[in-house]
This record gives sequence, structure tokens and C-alpha cells, in this order.
Amino acid sequence: MPADPTLDLDLAAVLDESRRLAASVTPASGPWDAIIVGSGAAGGMAAYQLAMAGIKVLVLEAGRMVDHRKEYRTMEWPYASPRRHRLPPDQRALAVAEYNFLDRPYGNDPAFAKVKKLASYAGNSFTRNWVVDEKQHPTTGTPYSWVRARVLGGKTNFWGRVAIRYGPLQFQAASRDGFDIDWPFGYEELKPYYDKVDVLLGVSGTREGLDQVPDGIYQRAHKLNCVEVHFRDAVEKMGRRLIPGRAGVTTDGVLGNTYRSQCLGRGRCSRGCDIGATFHSPTALIFPARDSGNLTLRPYSVAAEVVLDPATGRAGGVRVIDANTREVMDFKAKVVVLGAGCLDSTRILLNSKSARHPDGMGNSTGLLGCYLSEHHMGPRGSGFIPTRIGTEPTLDDGRPTGPYIPRFRNVTDKHPDFIRGYHFQGGGGSHEFPSHAQDTPGFGKAFKSSVRKYYPAQFAIGGFGEVLPRKENRITLDDTVKDAWGIPAVRFHYRFSDNEIKMAKDMGDTADEMLRAAGAENIEIDPTMLPPGWSIHEIGTARMGDDPKASVTDRFCRLHDVPNVYMADAAPFVSGGTQNTTWSILAMCWRTMDHLKEELRTKA
Repeated sequence: MPADPTLDLDLAAVLDESRRLAASVTPASGPWDAIIVGSGAAGGMAAYQLAMAGIKVLVLEAGRMVDHRKEYRTMEWPYASPRRHRLPPDQRALAVAEYNFLDRPYGNDPAFAKVKKLASYAGNSFTRNWVVDEKQHPTTGTPYSWVRARVLGGKTNFWGRVAIRYGPLQFQAASRDGFDIDWPFGYEELKPYYDKVDVLLGVSGTREGLDQVPDGIYQRAHKLNCVEVHFRDAVEKMGRRLIPGRAGVTTDGVLGNTYRSQCLGRGRCSRGCDIGATFHSPTALIFPARDSGNLTLRPYSVAAEVVLDPATGRAGGVRVIDANTREVMDFKAKVVVLGAGCLDSTRILLNSKSARHPDGMGNSTGLLGCYLSEHHMGPRGSGFIPTRIGTEPTLDDGRPTGPYIPRFRNVTDKHPDFIRGYHFQGGGGSHEFPSHAQDTPGFGKAFKSSVRKYYPAQFAIGGFGEVLPRKENRITLDDTVKDAWGIPAVRFHYRFSDNEIKMAKDMGDTADEMLRAAGAENIEIDPTMLPPGWSIHEIGTARMGDDPKASVTDRFCRLHDVPNVYMADAAPFVSGGTQNTTWSILAMCWRTMDHLKEELRTKA
């Protein structure tokens, strides 16, 4: 096979910059008011809020810097890569079945002995330099497809861009069905922060007046195409809605940020948007915060633990292992903000052991790591809409996300088999690659004719269902397995319950029901649930609450046990509904940082 030019990405300059920055920032470089661990959605928003308020912050990123102009290969054509963006021969991404039948740690399996790098299922030629090597970042316990990215901006570099708010159905879910507990506050308290996030970052969508997915402050939405309009009209007769996708993308532009531009409708957003229309933490938050002069950024900084000051009982700073040199350093500040992602932030706290906190910082109740939740995915359906079969194809892929069907189960009625609910994402029409060609039989002229005939008519949807927060779904630290930096690995204790399994069956049934109502042909339903973790929407391992004996953090995401440690990511979330989490992480973090800013102001 010829050389793949898409793999020849020259990263020398950004690697040199990363090493230079890491070497230039030492514990003596301070002082800082706050240390922020992580630079993704949570760490980026925390850094932006504090730095723009004049607070001196140190951001610790475990990976390197990112050259968003060079690495976001938005306009690269499929034919540029002979492997169609699959990984090179010496690298490998885990396949869906392998998560279930391979022993953990995945990277230790003999089948991968000759593989130079093993990535999660999210690994491809676009993300291969961002997602971690499973050989260096092992996990143990039950199967879990944990996607991690160690690079400035984390997973925001290739996130799915779905920007949906939580609503009253999530914050007061327990009051509706009696399972578990409500959040310690309601939607109305977080709504102003959702509004601020919408304005600061830009979000496209339409106002629909639906309680299950509250409206926001939207910029120009991307329209439904012909196939989707037909499907929308059919399912509306069933009391269900298909609405344009709500995307964390600025279609009209945002004020005051020279790193971002309005959407040009090119699609391919998951490769990273090289003009900054899509929300990425570096261009939207980190770089503007750095320009304020109040942000110090240190890449290659693997946070091992939060260091306790035994004299005060408060956090004194963060212990860091340099990713390259392995040098151990203690950085000090008045406040520590953990925004490394739900699981990594929790792992850091579990590893922060001392005489006062023998089971990990913030874990006096034994609840740290418990109530892990996410979304279960997999059941999906597809078919071809007859009115579009054989018609001329149209340009249907120049948009950041497809439409979705908001939750319709257990909203106004009560399903007999399960509580909570799910939504569908998907869409149809003519996209850059006719994916149905892979399943179309035949060859030669007849094959090509069949592909062209059905190209404009394809339509597919897949479900996102709520996983109930249960105490037994948790993470702990492994006593024997460590990562490449000597930090104990995460051990998963996580399984789907009967509620999720019954909900997944209903997903498949309703997908079939709606496709038939739309008159679709060649309907295919796959009821298979994907492995745990597939959604990349982990929440809940440091849940918030007003009772210190029944929660890890308070209503402002601050540890009950150590009041100068804040959680900026989704670890404090009590429950999650069906919605994607990023927009709620951003809103919650802004609210938390407002509280922290007031604390620093009044106690300076």
C-alpha cells in the first residue's frame, strides 16, 4: 500500500512549544490563587471565568499543546487517505466486541503485543494524536469503553457538538418516580448560566417549548432536509417530535473572540473546526483566558494527587508528575479546581490519601466513586424513505449535527416496564460518503446504480438512554495495576440494570414503529446495546448534596471534607436524563466559579 500522506503531520513545533512551556513553569514560578487540573470543557471554563476576573490561575494539562490550525484537518478529503482515515498498521483501535470479551487491562492482551499504540474505539487518523494509548493508561474491572484524550482541550477537540440543556425532568426526577434523590437545586437556578454559556460560546437551534429539553438562546439553526421533513411529519402524528439538532456551534458569530468565526456549513466537524466555529476549549476559552495575562499553562503535567496541608486541613496544592521527565513537583495555591473529567478527577481524589483522609480526599462517607452513571446506547434503526428513492441527491451534510427526537417516554405518561427515558439522534439524506453502500449487495454497474438510487433516501436513528444512578456502579483504585507514571489504575464496578435493558428493548421497538409510520423500506433494527462507557458521558462519582453524610460535594461542587477543593466537571451531577452532558458541564462550572470568585473576594 502507498504511503499515507494524511499521517505525515509535522508536530515538531507544537511538541517543542509544549516541552519549553513545561520546563519554564516550576513550583517557584508562582504564586497562584488557584490551580485548575484539566483544560477541556470543565477546566477551560474554570480557567476562563477565574482569569477574566483577575485571579491568577495555573492550568495543569496532562498532555501537550495543540496546533488547532494544523491539527484540525477539517477540509481533508476521504480519498486523501488510502485507508479512509483508519489507523496505520502499527496502531489499533479497540472494536466494539473486544470491550466485552477481552480481559482487562485491554492493552495487556497478547493480541496487541505487536501493536505500537492501542486506542479506544474513538481512535482514527484524525484523533490518533489526541486519544490515549491504552497500554500506558490501563483500566481493570468490568468492561468499560473509557475514551480519554490527553492534549490541550481534551475531548472538546472532537466532541459531538450536541448542546442540550438539562431541565426539570432531570433536576427533580426522584420526585416524579421515587427513585434515588433530587438535585439540591432546580433548573431555574441553573437557567441563567445556560443563557450565559449560549451567548458566550454560541449555540444553534430552534425554540420548541418542550419541558424535557428547555429552549436556549439560539443562533441560526441548520434546516431539516427532505428525508427528515418527511419523517418529522409522520412521527408528529404519533405525538413525537423530530427537531433540528442543537449544536455548540456559532452560526452567526460571537463577539469579542478573535479565535472564532461563524460556521461555513462544511460538515466534518468531528475532525476539529479549523476556523473555530465549533466550540473547542482552546479557541473558545483557554486562549482568550491566556491573553488576559492571568493564566499560566503547564502542559505535560500529570496530576497524581491533591496535597493536604496538615496544619490547616485544607488543600495546599497539586502533586504533578512531568509526563516526559517523570520529575515529581508540588504546585501550591489557595484553591484547587478539578476539571480533568468525571473519572480522572475522582481518581485523583481517591489517590489523595493522608492520615486525615486514609480512603482518599473527600471520601469520609465512602461515597467517592459511587453512583457512576452515563447513557446506554446501541439500539438503532434505519431504512429508506420512498419519496426520495431514485431522486437527485442534494447536499445534506454541511451541518454540525443531525436532528434529534426528544424524550417521549415517562414525560406525561408512565411506562409499565421502566422509569426515566431516552431520546434519538440521527438523520438522513445524502452525505459525503454513502454509508449504505457497505451493505448493498452486488458489484459493477448494477451495484453502482443501486447505490445511487438509494443514496438520497437513507435515514437512521440511534437511542441515548438514561442509566439510573446506583451506588453499586462505581470506580475504585486498583491495588496492583498502575499507569505509565506509577499512578493506580481505575477499576470499574459497573453494569447495566434491568431498567436499562428494558429501556433498550423499547428503543428498538419504537425505532421500528416510527420507521414503519414513515413508510420506510428495507427497515433494519439492531437492538444490541453497546458496551458501557460508549456514550463518553460519565457523571456522578462525587455527587452533590446538602447533607455531608450522604454526598461528597455541596451544592456548589465543593468538597464537604476539604472546603477549598472544587469539582468543575460532571462528577457532582446527581442524575443526567437523556441529554448529552457538555453544555450542562459548562453551565454548572460557570455557576461554581461564580461562587468561588465570591469566596476569594470576601476571604482575601
